[in-house]
Amino acid sequence: MEPILTTESLFYESDQQMILQDISIMIESGSHVTITGPSGSGKSTLLKLLASLLTPTKGKIIFEGADSSTLPIEEYRMAVSYCFQQPSLFGDTVKDNFLFPYQIRKKSFDEKHAIELLDDMQLKPDYLNKPIKELSGGEKQRVALIRNVLFLPKVLLLDEVTAGLDQQSKEIVNQWLMALNCERKVTLIRVTHDNQEIANAQKLIQIKEGQVVENESSSK
Repeated sequence: MEPILTTESLFYESDQQMILQDISIMIESGSHVTITGPSGSGKSTLLKLLASLLTPTKGKIIFEGADSSTLPIEEYRMAVSYCFQQPSLFGDTVKDNFLFPYQIRKKSFDEKHAIELLDDMQLKPDYLNKPIKELSGGEKQRVALIRNVLFLPKVLLLDEVTAGLDQQSKEIVNQWLMALNCERKVTLIRVTHDNQEIANAQKLIQIKEGQVVENESSSK
């Protein structure tokens, strides 16, 4: 498989503290990569750098052969989509959140597509008009994830998106993500502490004290 994202000697410093140093990794298109390591090791910082939410102190991020810093930021973020650990929903209803990706692309809302994705996440069609304040934590995360894929990205960055979810919601989300990866060929890069999610990864990258200490392929 061809690489879709590559980091070249990536460093990140904040408040005179080196958070990441000399990170060089290659992510193949269509792969499922899991980033693990102790709390505070720099995992989420790496994900935010890949999402262009932070700017490297030194080094490069290469996306499909081009230096990401030279690409239009809006286009890059549409192709490389970041999912927060705590879902950030806005407006009054689920539909308010689903309208946004269409509005920024100046396209008409596709209600049928939105309902199909709700069904994939085991949420009924009437959830489209459900008030945000009535959603459970697991439902909020599912809605946030759907919002990220109404227009399918090439890469989905997942920052502990199942942390704190009940077991049923966790299983629904993980099955949905596996289908995105296997059937739709979306590249998944996820930060997690969950042992089952680590076991299901095709490729494991371990970070400790801001450095890659293990980078191995799984037999799965």
